[in-house]
Amino acid sequence: MTSPHYLDNQFLIAMPSLADANFSHTVSYICQHNAEGALAIIINRPTGMVLSNIFEQMGIDTSSQKIQQIPVFAGGPVQKERGFIIHEKDSTSWDASISISDTTRLTSSRDILEAIAQNEGPSDFLIALGYAGWGAGQLEEEILSNAWLNTPCQQEILYHTPVKQRWSEAANQLGIDINQLTTPAGHA
Repeated sequence: MTSPHYLDNQFLIAMPSLADANFSHTVSYICQHNAEGALAIIINRPTGMVLSNIFEQMGIDTSSQKIQQIPVFAGGPVQKERGFIIHEKDSTSWDASISISDTTRLTSSRDILEAIAQNEGPSDFLIALGYAGWGAGQLEEEILSNAWLNTPCQQEILYHTPVKQRWSEAANQLGIDINQLTTPAGHA
């Protein structure tokens, strides 16, 4: 018996035909995928909020203008009030953190935000409110129905590629110009 193929540490790229307003033209980072389902964070949909808004709501002080202006992303339609930080793996042990890969972790605790505010946190990170979730077998079915493409995560896209280019750059890893794909016309 072969083990199932799970997609942790991969990008999930919405096909142009995916009409769901929550996911249209998104690229998500799959943080956890197993027999019970999947959890991903959308990495190309800014909320319009910046980190200083989060710090103010949480009573966290920072003097860094650069950090205050970092965008906060809409990570998905589930638990939109809950914060998640995707970040490079470092030697610090954060309170609520899971390992995604050898280089990446997902943390959802206040201690990492306090460290970031003081320029003592990870150098590469992405902060999002909410997540995308799928039940057992749901993501696999959606991939089989051509709603999504998947490809291994590339740190450059995750942290440094301009937001508006992340969707197309993730697809480019597969050799696909996603802007050239057309929406199916339907059946006669």
